Amino acid sequence: MRIRPTSFFACRMAALTAAIVLSFVVPALAAPRQAAPKSASSAAPKRDLTGVWQYQGSGGADAINDDKDMPPMTAWAKARFDAEKPGYGPRGAPGGNDPILQCDPQGFPRIMYMPTPHEFVQAPGRVLQFWEREHEWRPIWTDGRPLPTDADPTWYGYAIGHWEGDDTFVVESAGFNDKTWLGPTGFPHSEGMRVAERYHLVDRDTILYDLTITDPAAYTKPIVAPQRVMKRKPSEEISEQPCVWSQENEFAQRIRNPATPKPAK
Repeated sequence: MRIRPTSFFACRMAALTAAIVLSFVVPALAAPRQAAPKSASSAAPKRDLTGVWQYQGSGGADAINDDKDMPPMTAWAKARFDAEKPGYGPRGAPGGNDPILQCDPQGFPRIMYMPTPHEFVQAPGRVLQFWEREHEWRPIWTDGRPLPTDADPTWYGYAIGHWEGDDTFVVESAGFNDKTWLGPTGFPHSEGMRVAERYHLVDRDTILYDLTITDPAAYTKPIVAPQRVMKRKPSEEISEQPCVWSQENEFAQRIRNPATPKPAK
């Protein structure tokens, strides 16, 4: 069983430690695809993602793409990016304005790259995806409805899904607000963002995950994330891990702000 942090404060300490380490290490995101892991697990279940899954990342809050591999931004997005002040990492600044520092929702797809598990529950006409982080969830509609062109903007968007063959679940999402970042360094997106995901079941315990973002108002080309791996965690249960403002504020005052480099005079 995974050893869980005993408090939200402990989770923040783990995230800060990972951010400090990663600021001195070049992320290993260069390869566009990873080879399918060799597994002794049994064959993949047909059209069934049910269970708790863990993203296999650095152990901290990862970016969708390495900063150097992000496509050029439009003038609108560049102005937004320049105004953002991350709380961690090489662009970290005192008084950071990352929305999650105020306990705003992580939003999608940023939450997919957190070091906490999520769970799929399949129901008639939909797949429900629950995240331990923030205790958040979204429905992915599988009843054949089209993706709406005028969905009300929300933190996690509006998602539809279908199966390609028996082992690949394809999800399309739209209807996002523009209040969230794509990652911890402050890359923005517009309300016109569209997200395409592919969950490919290699075997019973392994998913290969592909994600592509299309947002012409913010980027001159699609953002194609490196393929990631998710592992099933059959003994795990999703625990309660909301963002609690009093704890977040205490962490900022005691740990994050003193550890953030001060701007040169």
